[in-house]
Amino acid sequence: MSERSVYIPPEYVEGGKSIIFLAGPIQGAPDWQSKAQEIINGINPEITIASPKRPFNKDVQYNEQVDWETYHLRRAGGNGVIIFWLAKEETHVCERAYAQTTRGELFEWKVKHERDGAKIVIGIEEGFSGTKYIKRRFSQDCPDVQILSTLEDTCKAALDLLA
Repeated sequence: MSERSVYIPPEYVEGGKSIIFLAGPIQGAPDWQSKAQEIINGINPEITIASPKRPFNKDVQYNEQVDWETYHLRRAGGNGVIIFWLAKEETHVCERAYAQTTRGELFEWKVKHERDGAKIVIGIEEGFSGTKYIKRRFSQDCPDVQILSTLEDTCKAALDLLA
């Protein structure tokens, strides 16, 4: 029996294996996480993926979700790669700024990359708001961080960083 390759809340990755964390917008975004999982597993089915997107029928409370994400971001930042896929907004949610959590996490991990060498890869879909600023800041402070324009190239770059 093969080991599971994708973990979603509330299931935690145990042990010391390297992981890829799929960071990016969920609310109002297309289901890019499933596509990323297919791309990564198609290239290397042995890779362990942590994806914060869960089925809406999964009963996970806010604090539990945030704690799960924090744990797995730290795991990937210390032993793996964090993919930031900045998908353009598909459905507008009036009560919430699009990708608000993702934007905070992106710049948190920018600093951790600079300070600690955390491995991150960024992909930005055409039409994502704020692209110009993100590209400018990363080119100034972290020119070694790849910023790509397709999900497939972003996933491949993350796999290359694990090699």
